[in-house]
Amino acid sequence: MRLSWKPAPIKGATVVIGNFDGVHVGHQQLLIDAQKFGNPVVAMTFEPHPTTLFAPDKAPTHLTSLDARINLLLKYGADAVVVIDFDKEFASMSPDDFVQKILITDLDAKAVMIGANFTYGKGAAGKAEDLRNYGFQVEVHNLQESMGVISSTRIRNLIFEGDIQFANELLGHRFTLEGIVVHGEKRGREIGYPTANLGLSGNWTIPADGIYAGWLEVENQKWPAAISIGTNPTFEGIRTRQIEAYALDQTGLDLYDKKCKFIFGWRLRETIKFDGLEPLLEQMKKDCDQARNLTQSALN
Repeated sequence: MRLSWKPAPIKGATVVIGNFDGVHVGHQQLLIDAQKFGNPVVAMTFEPHPTTLFAPDKAPTHLTSLDARINLLLKYGADAVVVIDFDKEFASMSPDDFVQKILITDLDAKAVMIGANFTYGKGAAGKAEDLRNYGFQVEVHNLQESMGVISSTRIRNLIFEGDIQFANELLGHRFTLEGIVVHGEKRGREIGYPTANLGLSGNWTIPADGIYAGWLEVENQKWPAAISIGTNPTFEGIRTRQIEAYALDQTGLDLYDKKCKFIFGWRLRETIKFDGLEPLLEQMKKDCDQARNLTQSALN
Protein backbone atom coordinates (compact mmCIF):
# COMPACT_ATOMS: atom_id res chain seq x y z
CA MET A 1 0.00 0.00 0.00
CA ARG A 2 1.27 3.46 -0.89
CA LEU A 3 0.07 6.99 -0.16
CA SER A 4 0.98 9.79 -2.55
CA TRP A 5 0.32 13.48 -2.05
CA LYS A 6 -0.36 16.46 -4.32
CA PRO A 7 1.00 19.04 -3.90
CA ALA A 8 2.42 18.22 -0.42
CA PRO A 9 1.38 16.33 2.75
CA ILE A 10 -0.87 18.14 5.24
CA LYS A 11 -1.68 17.02 8.78
CA GLY A 12 -4.46 18.18 11.07
CA ALA A 13 -6.98 18.62 8.26
CA THR A 14 -10.62 17.95 7.57
CA VAL A 15 -10.45 14.82 5.42
CA VAL A 16 -13.08 14.40 2.70
CA ILE A 17 -13.13 10.76 1.58
CA GLY A 18 -14.41 9.34 -1.69
CA ASN A 19 -13.50 7.97 -5.08
CA PHE A 20 -14.45 11.34 -6.61
CA ASP A 21 -14.67 10.08 -10.19
CA GLY A 22 -15.73 13.07 -12.26
CA VAL A 23 -15.45 15.49 -9.29
CA HIS A 24 -19.09 16.40 -9.91
CA VAL A 25 -21.16 19.15 -8.26
CA GLY A 26 -21.95 16.90 -5.29
CA HIS A 27 -18.25 16.34 -4.65
CA GLN A 28 -17.64 20.05 -5.07
CA GLN A 29 -20.26 20.81 -2.42
CA LEU A 30 -18.52 18.43 0.00
CA LEU A 31 -15.27 20.35 -0.47
CA ILE A 32 -17.04 23.65 0.14
CA ASP A 33 -18.83 22.37 3.25
CA ALA A 34 -15.57 20.96 4.63
CA GLN A 35 -14.17 24.46 4.96
CA LYS A 36 -16.60 25.32 7.76
CA PHE A 37 -14.49 23.37 10.29
CA GLY A 38 -11.68 25.89 9.87
CA ASN A 39 -9.02 23.30 9.07
CA PRO A 40 -7.11 22.73 5.85
CA VAL A 41 -9.08 20.41 3.54
CA VAL A 42 -7.57 17.14 2.33
CA ALA A 43 -9.37 15.04 -0.27
CA MET A 44 -8.64 11.31 0.04
CA THR A 45 -9.20 9.26 -3.10
CA PHE A 46 -8.36 5.75 -4.28
CA GLU A 47 -6.69 4.39 -7.40
CA PRO A 48 -7.76 2.17 -8.99
CA HIS A 49 -11.47 2.04 -8.24
CA PRO A 50 -12.08 -0.62 -5.54
CA THR A 51 -14.30 -2.65 -7.88
CA THR A 52 -11.28 -3.16 -10.14
CA LEU A 53 -9.77 -5.34 -7.42
CA PHE A 54 -12.87 -7.17 -6.22
CA ALA A 55 -14.87 -7.59 -9.45
CA PRO A 56 -12.85 -6.42 -12.47
CA ASP A 57 -15.61 -7.28 -14.95
CA LYS A 58 -17.94 -4.89 -13.11
CA ALA A 59 -15.49 -2.01 -12.71
CA PRO A 60 -17.08 1.30 -13.75
CA THR A 61 -15.70 3.25 -16.67
CA HIS A 62 -13.67 6.38 -15.91
CA LEU A 63 -15.11 9.89 -16.05
CA THR A 64 -11.70 11.45 -15.42
CA SER A 65 -8.07 10.44 -15.45
CA LEU A 66 -6.32 10.37 -12.07
CA ASP A 67 -4.36 13.53 -12.92
CA ALA A 68 -7.53 15.33 -13.94
CA ARG A 69 -9.29 14.16 -10.78
CA ILE A 70 -6.47 15.55 -8.61
CA ASN A 71 -6.43 18.87 -10.47
CA LEU A 72 -10.20 19.24 -10.20
CA LEU A 73 -10.17 18.46 -6.46
CA LEU A 74 -7.53 21.15 -5.95
CA LYS A 75 -9.47 23.57 -8.17
CA TYR A 76 -12.69 23.12 -6.21
CA GLY A 77 -11.32 23.60 -2.73
CA ALA A 78 -8.96 20.88 -1.54
CA ASP A 79 -5.68 22.17 -0.13
CA ALA A 80 -4.09 18.80 -0.85
CA VAL A 81 -5.03 15.41 -2.27
CA VAL A 82 -3.85 12.08 -0.92
CA VAL A 83 -4.12 9.11 -3.27
CA ILE A 84 -4.19 5.62 -1.76
CA ASP A 85 -3.17 2.67 -3.91
CA PHE A 86 -6.16 0.37 -3.61
CA ASP A 87 -4.28 -2.94 -3.58
CA LYS A 88 -4.70 -6.23 -1.72
CA GLU A 89 -2.75 -4.96 1.27
CA PHE A 90 -5.01 -1.95 1.67
CA ALA A 91 -8.17 -3.97 1.03
CA SER A 92 -7.21 -6.40 3.81
CA MET A 93 -6.89 -3.69 6.48
CA SER A 94 -9.42 -3.90 9.28
CA PRO A 95 -11.62 -0.84 9.82
CA ASP A 96 -9.69 -0.04 13.01
CA ASP A 97 -6.34 -0.28 11.19
CA PHE A 98 -7.59 2.09 8.50
CA VAL A 99 -8.54 4.65 11.11
CA GLN A 100 -5.51 4.21 13.35
CA LYS A 101 -2.80 3.95 10.68
CA ILE A 102 -4.12 6.33 8.03
CA LEU A 103 -6.59 8.81 9.50
CA ILE A 104 -4.85 9.19 12.87
CA THR A 105 -1.13 8.41 12.37
CA ASP A 106 -0.55 9.48 8.76
CA LEU A 107 -3.06 12.34 8.49
CA ASP A 108 -3.82 13.38 12.10
CA ALA A 109 -7.35 14.11 10.85
CA LYS A 110 -9.43 16.53 12.90
CA ALA A 111 -12.73 16.00 11.07
CA VAL A 112 -14.05 13.57 8.45
CA MET A 113 -16.64 14.17 5.74
CA ILE A 114 -18.10 11.29 3.74
CA GLY A 115 -21.02 10.37 1.51
CA ALA A 116 -24.00 8.51 2.88
CA ASN A 117 -22.94 5.15 1.40
CA PHE A 118 -19.32 5.27 2.57
CA THR A 119 -17.85 2.12 4.12
CA TYR A 120 -14.25 1.25 4.92
CA GLY A 121 -11.98 -1.57 5.99
CA LYS A 122 -11.94 -5.26 5.11
CA GLY A 123 -15.33 -6.49 4.01
CA ALA A 124 -16.62 -2.89 4.05
CA ALA A 125 -17.29 -3.50 7.75
CA GLY A 126 -16.64 0.07 8.89
CA LYS A 127 -19.59 2.44 8.84
CA ALA A 128 -19.92 6.19 9.20
CA GLU A 129 -21.16 6.05 12.78
CA ASP A 130 -18.11 4.00 13.80
CA LEU A 131 -15.81 6.90 12.98
CA ARG A 132 -17.36 8.95 15.79
CA ASN A 133 -15.96 6.47 18.30
CA TYR A 134 -12.46 7.83 17.59
CA GLY A 135 -13.30 11.40 18.54
CA PHE A 136 -13.51 12.84 15.02
CA GLN A 137 -16.06 15.38 14.02
CA VAL A 138 -17.95 13.35 11.41
CA GLU A 139 -20.42 14.67 8.85
CA VAL A 140 -22.35 12.50 6.40
CA HIS A 141 -23.71 14.02 3.20
CA ASN A 142 -26.37 12.92 0.75
CA LEU A 143 -25.20 14.13 -2.65
CA GLN A 144 -28.57 15.45 -3.77
CA GLU A 145 -29.65 18.77 -5.22
CA SER A 146 -32.57 20.21 -7.18
CA MET A 147 -31.48 18.06 -10.16
CA GLY A 148 -31.95 14.89 -8.10
CA VAL A 149 -29.34 12.49 -6.78
CA ILE A 150 -25.87 13.45 -7.99
CA SER A 151 -23.74 10.38 -8.65
CA SER A 152 -20.95 9.28 -10.95
CA THR A 153 -23.13 6.36 -12.06
CA ARG A 154 -25.94 8.68 -13.14
CA ILE A 155 -23.49 10.86 -15.05
CA ARG A 156 -21.97 7.85 -16.81
CA ASN A 157 -25.41 6.75 -17.97
CA LEU A 158 -26.17 10.22 -19.33
CA ILE A 159 -22.91 10.20 -21.28
CA PHE A 160 -23.59 6.72 -22.63
CA GLU A 161 -26.95 8.07 -23.85
CA GLY A 162 -25.31 11.10 -25.47
CA ASP A 163 -26.90 13.63 -23.10
CA ILE A 164 -23.68 15.60 -22.75
CA GLN A 165 -25.31 18.88 -21.77
CA PHE A 166 -27.11 17.45 -18.73
CA ALA A 167 -24.04 15.40 -17.82
CA ASN A 168 -21.99 18.59 -17.88
CA GLU A 169 -24.53 20.28 -15.60
CA LEU A 170 -24.14 17.52 -13.04
CA LEU A 171 -20.37 17.52 -13.43
CA GLY A 172 -20.11 21.29 -13.05
CA HIS A 173 -17.50 21.26 -15.83
CA ARG A 174 -17.25 19.84 -19.35
CA PHE A 175 -16.73 16.12 -19.85
CA THR A 176 -13.30 15.44 -21.34
CA LEU A 177 -11.60 12.44 -22.90
CA GLU A 178 -7.80 12.31 -22.79
CA GLY A 179 -5.41 10.29 -24.89
CA ILE A 180 -2.87 10.33 -27.70
CA VAL A 181 -3.49 11.45 -31.28
CA VAL A 182 -3.14 8.32 -33.41
CA HIS A 183 -3.18 7.62 -37.12
CA GLY A 184 -6.59 6.95 -38.63
CA GLU A 185 -7.79 6.24 -42.15
CA LYS A 186 -6.83 9.80 -43.22
CA ARG A 187 -10.13 10.05 -45.10
CA GLY A 188 -10.92 13.36 -43.43
CA ARG A 189 -7.80 14.90 -44.92
CA GLU A 190 -8.87 13.73 -48.38
CA ILE A 191 -12.29 15.39 -48.15
CA GLY A 192 -11.14 18.66 -46.60
CA TYR A 193 -11.80 17.91 -42.93
CA PRO A 194 -8.55 16.60 -41.42
CA THR A 195 -9.27 15.09 -38.03
CA ALA A 196 -7.31 14.12 -34.96
CA ASN A 197 -8.07 10.53 -34.00
CA LEU A 198 -8.11 9.84 -30.28
CA GLY A 199 -6.29 6.81 -28.97
CA LEU A 200 -7.48 5.82 -25.49
CA SER A 201 -5.82 3.65 -22.89
CA GLY A 202 -7.90 2.45 -20.00
CA ASN A 203 -11.59 1.94 -19.34
CA TRP A 204 -13.10 5.28 -20.36
CA THR A 205 -16.72 6.38 -20.50
CA ILE A 206 -17.41 6.88 -24.23
CA PRO A 207 -20.39 9.02 -25.30
CA ALA A 208 -23.04 7.62 -27.62
CA ASP A 209 -22.28 7.65 -31.33
CA GLY A 210 -23.00 11.05 -32.83
CA ILE A 211 -21.64 14.45 -33.76
CA TYR A 212 -20.68 16.81 -30.95
CA ALA A 213 -19.48 20.38 -30.61
CA GLY A 214 -16.63 21.13 -28.25
CA TRP A 215 -12.92 21.77 -28.21
CA LEU A 216 -9.68 20.01 -29.11
CA GLU A 217 -6.76 20.81 -26.81
CA VAL A 218 -3.16 19.82 -27.56
CA GLU A 219 -0.12 21.10 -25.67
CA ASN A 220 -2.03 24.02 -24.13
CA GLN A 221 -3.44 25.07 -27.50
CA LYS A 222 -7.21 24.87 -27.69
CA TRP A 223 -9.41 25.09 -30.77
CA PRO A 224 -13.19 24.91 -31.25
CA ALA A 225 -13.96 21.53 -32.79
CA ALA A 226 -16.57 19.25 -34.27
CA ILE A 227 -16.22 15.80 -32.71
CA SER A 228 -17.43 12.57 -34.30
CA ILE A 229 -17.96 9.23 -32.55
CA GLY A 230 -18.93 6.20 -34.58
CA THR A 231 -18.01 3.83 -37.39
CA ASN A 232 -18.29 6.24 -40.37
CA PRO A 233 -21.17 4.23 -41.90
CA THR A 234 -21.28 6.26 -45.14
CA PHE A 235 -18.02 4.65 -46.26
CA GLU A 236 -17.65 1.00 -47.21
CA GLY A 237 -16.04 -1.48 -44.90
CA ILE A 238 -16.38 -2.53 -41.29
CA ARG A 239 -14.43 -0.58 -38.68
CA THR A 240 -14.39 -0.15 -34.93
CA ARG A 241 -15.76 2.95 -33.29
CA GLN A 242 -13.59 5.96 -33.87
CA ILE A 243 -13.38 9.18 -31.88
CA GLU A 244 -12.10 12.06 -33.99
CA ALA A 245 -12.11 15.84 -33.85
CA TYR A 246 -11.85 18.46 -36.58
CA ALA A 247 -10.28 21.67 -35.29
CA LEU A 248 -12.43 24.33 -36.91
CA ASP A 249 -10.69 26.64 -39.41
CA GLN A 250 -7.24 25.16 -38.70
CA THR A 251 -4.88 23.89 -41.39
CA GLY A 252 -1.50 22.19 -41.36
CA LEU A 253 -1.71 20.91 -37.79
CA ASP A 254 0.76 18.11 -37.00
CA LEU A 255 -0.70 16.44 -33.93
CA TYR A 256 0.31 12.79 -34.24
CA ASP A 257 1.57 11.13 -31.06
CA LYS A 258 0.79 14.19 -28.95
CA LYS A 259 -1.32 14.17 -25.80
CA CYS A 260 -4.74 15.65 -26.42
CA LYS A 261 -8.06 16.40 -24.80
CA PHE A 262 -11.45 16.14 -26.47
CA ILE A 263 -13.74 18.50 -24.52
CA PHE A 264 -17.47 17.90 -25.08
CA GLY A 265 -20.00 20.72 -25.00
CA TRP A 266 -23.09 19.76 -27.01
CA ARG A 267 -24.50 16.85 -28.99
CA LEU A 268 -25.53 18.04 -32.45
CA ARG A 269 -27.06 14.92 -34.00
CA GLU A 270 -26.95 11.15 -34.34
CA THR A 271 -24.53 9.39 -36.66
CA ILE A 272 -26.33 8.43 -39.87
CA LYS A 273 -25.44 6.85 -43.19
CA PHE A 274 -25.58 9.25 -46.14
CA ASP A 275 -26.24 8.37 -49.78
CA GLY A 276 -22.78 9.31 -50.95
CA LEU A 277 -20.08 11.87 -50.29
CA GLU A 278 -21.88 15.01 -51.45
CA PRO A 279 -24.76 14.93 -48.93
CA LEU A 280 -22.25 13.99 -46.22
CA LEU A 281 -20.12 17.06 -47.02
CA GLU A 282 -23.20 19.28 -46.99
CA GLN A 283 -24.11 18.04 -43.53
CA MET A 284 -20.53 18.31 -42.28
CA LYS A 285 -20.49 21.99 -43.23
CA LYS A 286 -23.73 22.51 -41.28
CA ASP A 287 -22.26 20.63 -38.31
CA CYS A 288 -19.13 22.78 -38.35
CA ASP A 289 -21.14 26.00 -38.65
CA GLN A 290 -23.28 24.96 -35.67
CA ALA A 291 -20.22 23.92 -33.64
CA ARG A 292 -18.56 27.23 -34.46
CA ASN A 293 -21.58 29.22 -33.31
CA LEU A 294 -21.97 27.26 -30.08
CA THR A 295 -18.31 27.43 -29.08
CA GLN A 296 -18.07 31.12 -29.92
CA SER A 297 -21.15 31.92 -27.83
CA ALA A 298 -19.69 29.94 -24.93
CA LEU A 299 -16.54 32.05 -24.96
CA ASN A 300 -18.41 35.37 -24.87
